[in-house]
Order: sequence, then structure tokens, then C-alpha cells
Amino acid sequence: MSDPIRIWLAVAYAAPFRVGGWAFVRRDAAGLAGLAAGERRLSGGRAPLLALAAALKDLPKGAEVELVTSDAGVAAAPRILAPQPGEEPPTEDLDLWAQLSTALKDRRVRIVREAPQPGRPLAFAAAWAEQARERAKNGPFAFAIPKPNLARSGA
Repeated sequence: MSDPIRIWLAVAYAAPFRVGGWAFVRRDAAGLAGLAAGERRLSGGRAPLLALAAALKDLPKGAEVELVTSDAGVAAAPRILAPQPGEEPPTEDLDLWAQLSTALKDRRVRIVREAPQPGRPLAFAAAWAEQARERAKNGPFAFAIPKPNLARSGA
């Protein structure tokens, strides 16, 4: 059995400006990759969904994934997609919930919630997410984190 794909995902949201940024570092058989992105005019609930959709995009079907995050919205997504009796399914951001439903169905994703620690990949992603949030004030964007920077991520 091969090692799982590891993803460290961070989200930064500024409610007064309705702007969000996110970043992830992914380690798989091909090595390290990362992305920083952001958008403005977002609700606080939409930013984590966009981040999770971006992190799971382009992963092979059937992949085993361990996703590490400190974001409560990201961590809650699988539970929200499988509501218990008496719980209501999502009524907003249905486009993203549909994407996530497909992405989570086709992959074995285990979400681990932890706090960022200096020198670790989640702290690295959190710093990039904060920068992405600030840059998103000028409009939506997405760019790959440069390989030399990823080498210092601790992953």
C-alpha cells in the first residue's frame, strides 16, 4: 500500500472586508506542490469550501488523502455532507457542496484538525493564506507556490 497523499490546508478570512485567502501544501509521490488563492465578496462559510475544493482538485480517484487543517469549516465538511437524522442539509453554496460531494466520494479523505506550529507545513500554509487574503482585496487570483519556498515548508 502506498503512502497517503498529505495536504496541509489553511484558510484566512476577514469578515469586515468579506475577503478570504487559502493556501495548501501537498506532498504526494510526485513531490511537493502548493497553491495560494483568494477571492473577495465571500461569506465566511464559502471561503473554507473553496479552499477544500481547490485542495482536492486533480487528485486521482480512489486516492487515500490525509488533510491537516485548523479551520473548523473545512473539518466539518464531511459531516455536513452526511447529515444525521434531524439535521438539515446545506442550503447555501450548493455549487461547492456538489463539487465536494463528488470529490469526497471518489477519495478516502481523513481530516485531522490541529493548530499550526512554527516550522511545520500547516504554519507555512497559514502564512501563505494570510498573504493570499490580503492580495485578494484586489480581486480573485490563484498561483502556485514556488518550489524554492515549498522546500522550506517543513513537509
